[in-house]
Amino acid sequence: MAPEEQLQQQTVLNALQTVLDPNTGKDFVSSKAVKNLQISGSDVSFDVELGYPAKSQIPGLRKSLIAAVKGVAGVGNVSVNVTSKVVSHSVQRGVQLLPNVKNIIAVASGKGGVGKSTTAVNLALALAAEGASVGLLDADIYGPSQPMMMGIEGRPESLDGKNMEPMENYGLQVMSIGFLVAQDEAMIWRGPMATQALEQLLRQTNWKDLDYLIVDLPPGTGDIQLTLSQRVPMTGAVIVTTPQDIALLDAKKGIKMFEKVGVPILGIVENMAVHVCSQCGHVEHIFGQEGGKKMAAEYGMDYLGALPLDMQIRLQADGGRPTVVADPDGDVAAIYKAIARKMAITVAAKAKDFSAKFPTITISKNT
Repeated sequence: MAPEEQLQQQTVLNALQTVLDPNTGKDFVSSKAVKNLQISGSDVSFDVELGYPAKSQIPGLRKSLIAAVKGVAGVGNVSVNVTSKVVSHSVQRGVQLLPNVKNIIAVASGKGGVGKSTTAVNLALALAAEGASVGLLDADIYGPSQPMMMGIEGRPESLDGKNMEPMENYGLQVMSIGFLVAQDEAMIWRGPMATQALEQLLRQTNWKDLDYLIVDLPPGTGDIQLTLSQRVPMTGAVIVTTPQDIALLDAKKGIKMFEKVGVPILGIVENMAVHVCSQCGHVEHIFGQEGGKKMAAEYGMDYLGALPLDMQIRLQADGGRPTVVADPDGDVAAIYKAIARKMAITVAAKAKDFSAKFPTITISKNT
């Protein structure tokens, strides 16, 4: 490489270092996201690889990167390719990994009625809207709501008589006990039966190359939740709460449970944080103010964001077209997308899973 070209490459890298990732606050050079930098005369081309899905931000990022390089003397044409590549991250020790699923994220709540399932479905759809390959497992055995929220009817197919094909809608792969039993049939099962059914739903579904599998856990911190958080290989969990004291008290129990089994908390989502009157626009904190934010600060956890108490969110989910697909450019969908992106960025910063890289060691006795 000629000295002038070498100098130019360093100059280009120096210019690129001035562009910060709006999500992480780090530059793309030191975080090793810049790849394949090539300089041919006055033409410069390079790739930037993000570790999280951010389809909606890519045009803005490309603009900033091109502007930074064009500021270098002697640079003519600039070609930039920005892509996302999601990798597997480490899970609890000793838990069997799931093939074709890179990261499993549990969405949990200490108590029912805080909008956990609505949050789970919208976060899954938001990750998909941002360009990821996403699955949704409805682990709420006693009250499966995802078939209705996802607008899916029918039963899953089995091509080999053992494993099931996931149901699909809005670009998501979905599995729920609700697809296998009648809607009005009560699941009168003891804990071990429910847990076994869930493990089958998880491990006997032919998930197809997922970046993220969102698991909508049943509310509470009982036997089923504990068993699942010990047996399902989770990258992390998201806790959903409302700002009221009683919900926060139960959310703290959920946090403690995940800590005990070694599942990291990716952050806290505060649902129904504020009510805006649809008639007059009056803002009222029905369930108290900023309880989730204070709890996140108290536990040193990420506060992922707050969602309003909005009748449209409920109507859209109940109608089988959740907010992120019903009103993709609306304010609420933007909040879900921002929360999903924050969650994915937190995952991307975690330790990678290297288990697939290691050979299996077998010890044989040679007698």
